Amino acid sequence: MSSSFDLIVIGAGPGGYVCAFRAAQLGLKVALIDKRATLGGTCLNVGCIPSKALLHSSEHFAFAKSHAAAHGIKLGSVEIDLPTFLKRKDEVVAKNVGGLALLAKARKVTVLTGSASFVSPTELELAPADVGGVPSPRIRLTAKNIVIATGSAPVELPFMKFDGATVVSSDQAIAFDSVPKKLVVVGGGAIGLELGSVWSRLGSDVTVVEFLPKIIATYDDDIVRNFTRILQKQGLKIEVGAKVTGFANGVLTAERGTEKLSFPADKVLVAVGRRPYADSLGLDKAGVQLDDKKRIKVDDHLRTTAANIWAIGDVVAGPMLAHKAEEDGAAVAEWIAGKHGHINWDLVPAIVYTHPEVASIGLGEDAAKAKGLSVNVGKFNFAANGRAIAADATDGYVKIIADAKTDKILGAQILGANAGELISEIVTHMEYGGSAEDLGRTIHAHPTMSEAIKEAGLAVSKSAIHAL
Repeated sequence: MSSSFDLIVIGAGPGGYVCAFRAAQLGLKVALIDKRATLGGTCLNVGCIPSKALLHSSEHFAFAKSHAAAHGIKLGSVEIDLPTFLKRKDEVVAKNVGGLALLAKARKVTVLTGSASFVSPTELELAPADVGGVPSPRIRLTAKNIVIATGSAPVELPFMKFDGATVVSSDQAIAFDSVPKKLVVVGGGAIGLELGSVWSRLGSDVTVVEFLPKIIATYDDDIVRNFTRILQKQGLKIEVGAKVTGFANGVLTAERGTEKLSFPADKVLVAVGRRPYADSLGLDKAGVQLDDKKRIKVDDHLRTTAANIWAIGDVVAGPMLAHKAEEDGAAVAEWIAGKHGHINWDLVPAIVYTHPEVASIGLGEDAAKAKGLSVNVGKFNFAANGRAIAADATDGYVKIIADAKTDKILGAQILGANAGELISEIVTHMEYGGSAEDLGRTIHAHPTMSEAIKEAGLAVSKSAIHAL
């Protein structure tokens, strides 16, 4: 194996493997390093992909148990076979990571398994994964350019450490060997609500405890209010404004002002965020500096304080989202290859993959008004959409926020089925500076859920066809 490359990427998550693949497409000699034996990082192995597989399977179970009869589908006793349920999740992961391995091979990317650390700005030492318990000799690698794409790790509460059995992170919450009778989720963000929904559908008594005054705190108050009501109707208990104080003897304790709260729990999922993970890289030997939040400092082109070293994804400032990391990776590969990479960090959509989903892009109504902006808001309810009625998906609505003078779309929020798919159309219009009228005059197929996007665009100027 050659030990010299045009580019070495450390970390094979969505940011890292996209960077490596794009660089290979552009003719660079590339190595991709990861601690795992499979590519895909946290996202494909224990994050985005397995959680979506569990969400999908659990939605089928919930439909069969609670909604099939209303559709004229008669079923006998509906039970969960948890081993098979989890096996399907593992099969989905295996198919995804296997596909990446084939792509890496086809693009002649050298894939190395082990832990990398800097020796100098252009040299790495790789400690390969042990084979059969026998340590492998360390390898020295050199590269003209190095990209750090090591991702993030779950934040641990200092007074309630992960034990991997009772107090767990999302890594363990995708693989419980039995359905917890009582699950307490600490944190009302996307990860906590998604996994809380999975286990609630399977029969767990789920309580979400959130420190802030509302769950999914970056969303508009009206969206959160309606979303909270829907989750509660599904059986989740939502406790906001509650500060967790500890966990002992099967009881999680919290405070809300002077009120003392207690929640019995068989399992506690701590989902209060993630932290940049650049541990053990030896960044000081490469001249790579961190900011005050332990993120790697980068310039507007994601170059670190070392001229030939770049950093992307969760280890730098910005939303910790796989699709943001992917765009970082592609752009950096293009810049390294002398091309014109492009990223618009103002247009990174965010999605909560519950049922219904919640999605956002740009400024919400509350944030726009807090900035003193004069806006017009168009709203259209899925209850007035023919396809949503046919699909029993009438919960929620689309909101378009537009500048009151220019009609330029400033942002949007969607609460509803397939919101994560629907938001992309609005991102596209915003990318070229489109207006609400542009959105409203774009032809949409009928009947589709996407017609709610068109109607919300029309509603900005009070021109919606199917609403008063």
